[in-house]
Amino acid sequence: MNTPPIVSAQEWEAARQKLLVKEKELTRARDALAASRRRMPWVAVEKDYEFDGPDGKASLLDLFDHRRQLIVYRAFFEPDVHGWPEHACPGCSLIADNVGHLAHLNARDTTLVFASRAPQADIERVKARMGWQMPWYTITDDFDTDFGVDEWHGTNAFIHNGDQVFRTYFINNRGDEALGSNWSYLDMTALGRQENWEDSPEGYPQTAPYEWWAWHDAYGQHIPSRWFGEPDPDDPNDQRPARVESKSAS
Repeated sequence: MNTPPIVSAQEWEAARQKLLVKEKELTRARDALAASRRRMPWVAVEKDYEFDGPDGKASLLDLFDHRRQLIVYRAFFEPDVHGWPEHACPGCSLIADNVGHLAHLNARDTTLVFASRAPQADIERVKARMGWQMPWYTITDDFDTDFGVDEWHGTNAFIHNGDQVFRTYFINNRGDEALGSNWSYLDMTALGRQENWEDSPEGYPQTAPYEWWAWHDAYGQHIPSRWFGEPDPDDPNDQRPARVESKSAS
């Protein structure tokens, strides 16, 4: 193994600062890509799709679970797929292992679900074995074929207006490798992170960054601005520390 050179701490920091320029360029490029996704045209979903879920039959609109946006990852767990019936495919299982707590996506009016062709009994068994918590539905019709995930994994994003569902974006192949964090999922949606620094079309919902974040068991009961920003000097009960911005974070 040919290792890189061993240098002093000062030389290492100089090299890191040089590379940080490229990292910031990548961050800005990723932000610009997400902004372009928010301007992608939508296509109306005209067919009625039916899934099996833990509570019985469900339509595509039902999968939104009363939220505005839906992300559907097509996982391969079914007969003739490696690992069946004890496991889903290794790659899809790795992706499932990387899904964070869903309360944070839900707080941005977004639902994430998985979908496979395995029966619900098998899905529930494997979820329990692997410790997965995401909703996981059974595909019963041409949903996978119609949305490009009949032969390979992929992630589709949808939005609805009343009863009308629209497909807004699609990521597959190596693009799925970058998914897993709340930010990566939100960045592929039509509304994005919904924060006011984003370059979004006029009228899109946006709130201040940081302030909507909460502990995953406290959404719906916290006051968004309570724990972030500068403490109120006139409020003796305000114990918030002043937020310190890192020079390398932006």
